[in-house]
Amino acid sequence: MRDLVEIGMGRTARRSYDLADIDIVPSRRTRSSKVVSTSWQIDAYRFDLPLVTHPTDAVVSPDTAVAIGKLGGLGVLNAEGVWARHADAQSALTRIVEAAKDGADQAELVQLLQELHSASIRTDLLTEAIRTVRDAGVTVAARVSPQHAAELTPQLLSAGVEILVVQGTIVSAEHVARDGDPLNLKEFIADLDVPVIAGGVSDYRTAMHLMRTGAAGVIVGHGYSPGVTSTDRVLGIGVPMATAIIDAAAARRDYLDETGGRYVHVLADGGVACSGDIAKAIACGADAVMLGAPLAAASEAPAGGLYWTAAAAHPSLPRSRVVPGPSRDVDFKTLLQGPSSDAEGVVNLFGALRRALAKTGYSDLKEFQKVGLTVRA
Repeated sequence: MRDLVEIGMGRTARRSYDLADIDIVPSRRTRSSKVVSTSWQIDAYRFDLPLVTHPTDAVVSPDTAVAIGKLGGLGVLNAEGVWARHADAQSALTRIVEAAKDGADQAELVQLLQELHSASIRTDLLTEAIRTVRDAGVTVAARVSPQHAAELTPQLLSAGVEILVVQGTIVSAEHVARDGDPLNLKEFIADLDVPVIAGGVSDYRTAMHLMRTGAAGVIVGHGYSPGVTSTDRVLGIGVPMATAIIDAAAARRDYLDETGGRYVHVLADGGVACSGDIAKAIACGADAVMLGAPLAAASEAPAGGLYWTAAAAHPSLPRSRVVPGPSRDVDFKTLLQGPSSDAEGVVNLFGALRRALAKTGYSDLKEFQKVGLTVRA
């Protein structure tokens, strides 16, 4: 039975929980972390780490997508970002970094991002960026918004994209455009030969609808990062991640029964700041996490430690700030796989996940999704 709370006469709301509200319960056994697997697979693509990058220019360039791919994760390029709009994308990002150093306020930084994103998307630049990733031999993934999916996808597939991510703040099975012509995701996905990951969603019903479109994966959450995203302030929309992930996992289970065995992956995007949050997201039922802000601390991150989401560049209603990430002199390899001298769970993110599985006695991610959970009082 749902935990409903009366918030006024005749109006109830469901009580929900964030990752910070829950803890993982150890089981009766432990095992060596050397015999633990953190690998997962979506369609024909296997990854050693349950990591998909949040598609932001602040973290993902063609070079960093390659670096993350070689470390076992999946780097997702933003097909509507600066790498598709500017021949010298790094110089464009440097303008933001220098403006921040010179004391520009949030309004000025967001206006600069809006200016950089007002340039037209160039097919040649998009193709070049994708080719860099493809030629390195790692899986190629790119993100498009629902508004531009139909026009950009043919170019992306021609360039060599292997996994398509259709992502917006909120994605439904049918997006109605301004001219009244909808993007019907079911028809759109049926015409593609590559797996599609779609989202974000925050409830059982919407997750189930997206699964029924044929999506290979569903993104849960709105990329929320404290101090960075402002969707809750701008739109009044929020998503407590623990409950949202568990609801999506329930939809996955029911869809598995409905289809006689078709498994749709759940990706948690938001509310993950440290390795303990990664473990909790997997424990709630996620197959992988989408990370953005935690990766901005890597020395290779193209924005020099600054972080923002794609929503920062919205031309009329930005929903992300440009903020400095934690200053850490570490590369992606150390950040993801260690070793770490930091005791706060922000370095060796997936080494910690392996240890969490081992300490609770589970050998792989699917088993770990069955671990016990408690709610903090």
